[in-house]
Amino acid sequence: MQALTERMGRALGRDVPGLVGLFVVILVVFGLTTPHFLSAANFGSIAFQLPDLGLLTLAMLAPIMSNGINLAIIATANLSGLTLAWILNMNGGPQAGVFAFVVGVVAALAVGGASGAAMGATIAYFGAHPILASLAMMIFLRGLGEFLTRGGDISGFPDFLREIGHGSILGIPAPMVVFIVAAVVWHVLLARTRHGFSVAMIGSNPRASEYSGLAVKRSLTLVYALSGVMCALAGIIMLTRFNSVRVGHGDALLLVTVLACFLGGVDPFGGFGRVAPVFVSLLILQTLSSGLNLLGASQHLSTAVWGLFLIAVMVARSSTLRTLAAGFRRSETGQASR
Repeated sequence: MQALTERMGRALGRDVPGLVGLFVVILVVFGLTTPHFLSAANFGSIAFQLPDLGLLTLAMLAPIMSNGINLAIIATANLSGLTLAWILNMNGGPQAGVFAFVVGVVAALAVGGASGAAMGATIAYFGAHPILASLAMMIFLRGLGEFLTRGGDISGFPDFLREIGHGSILGIPAPMVVFIVAAVVWHVLLARTRHGFSVAMIGSNPRASEYSGLAVKRSLTLVYALSGVMCALAGIIMLTRFNSVRVGHGDALLLVTVLACFLGGVDPFGGFGRVAPVFVSLLILQTLSSGLNLLGASQHLSTAVWGLFLIAVMVARSSTLRTLAAGFRRSETGQASR
């Protein structure tokens, strides 16, 4: 068992076993205290609600690994959704066909990628701080969206979009399938490719990375461009789930994506992060929210509990690091005395 745990830790991340154990504890606690928690209907609800937050968290993951942040993920997702909605409405709205949808999806992904690339280029080539650059992009995209929609909703889409947002594939909700595929692609990209290696190196030490021959500026631009594409995918899924688009959709999820990353062991100062622990942390947060909801708690209480989780994780990791450092110092002292 220990060997299996070690192999899983090396392949997926050292935080996965502990997070899985925490997830099991939450399942047991809510299963004993809430009658309908361990039901197919509840797990189906969790699977339908998770992909929006999950895709946005993946979009946040890579910038944090590069020692940056993308505060424009919600605005990018909504503007990309508006792009798809506009193309559908220009082609008949409820009567729009599959071709119009495909063209709209491509355009939405292009808008997301372009906004991310512009932000990344500003950071990489002009030296703008990621917080300021992404904040400026967020304000711009949100303002543009408000101008285009006059602050209202856009709705009236073809019926087949409901099958994407509310349908299932082999018993698994279609949005969850999209999220799982995106998570696998993100894992391969960050853990198995040269780009992922570059992201980790840049996050650890950008100057040393440049001296070692890595294309730091190009890699940073690509990080934010791909983050924008993932935001656009989230915007498309939100459109199919809500059957409408509005600039304010998902505003409350911005800080939760950061929480999910840190709970999943992503280094807040860059250089390290894995998709698998973040995936499990998302399951923990969504399951916790569902359990509290079944107990009659409000969504505001769920948000407060998420914040307490982040504080507890930071305290636990700080204590662990101090313990390891103390053990290392004792080991060094013992070797020196010999």
